[in-house]
Amino acid sequence: MKIGVYVCHCGNNIAGVVDCEGVAQWAKDLDGVTVARDYEFMCSSLGQELIKEDIKEHGLDRVVVASCTPRMHEPTFQRALSEAGLNPYFFEQANIREQCSWVHDDKEEATEKAKALVEAAVSRVRHHQSLSVNKVPINPATLVVGAGITGIQAALELANANYHVYLVEREPSIGGRMAQLDETFPTLDCSA
Repeated sequence: MKIGVYVCHCGNNIAGVVDCEGVAQWAKDLDGVTVARDYEFMCSSLGQELIKEDIKEHGLDRVVVASCTPRMHEPTFQRALSEAGLNPYFFEQANIREQCSWVHDDKEEATEKAKALVEAAVSRVRHHQSLSVNKVPINPATLVVGAGITGIQAALELANANYHVYLVEREPSIGGRMAQLDETFPTLDCSA
């Protein structure tokens, strides 16, 4: 197994608190790691090119990026892996921005935590398996369970949006608790 580890500086966002170069140097000694680098902005086109070139040049079959939240850039890096001919699910991201640099003031403490997160990501990516995206047909009809006031309102709004709706109620009549009341405030109308 050949794993590439990439540590992002995120400008000064991560590098201001975490020793990114030190984390990359340390990661070179992890089991299975073939190449470990740090770069100013890994999500940039140049950062992605660096990953793609290393995949081709070193024959990497797994990639770990230590940077920001996966919610932000996981698709970016997965696309880069795909473009380099590697299954995009052979990727793992360690969030060292939100979990290290944003929550620690002590550089040594933040760097040690970043190392722990990178080590965990490297351990995890070893177990990733090749996946593929499958498209399956869906039925856009909606089932609303419970014909109380909320269920009726939800069913009406869905029907008005041109969706086929199934409204299901376990009691013999609809209206829920509201239908059990005698009069309603402020008009004192009959609730039924």
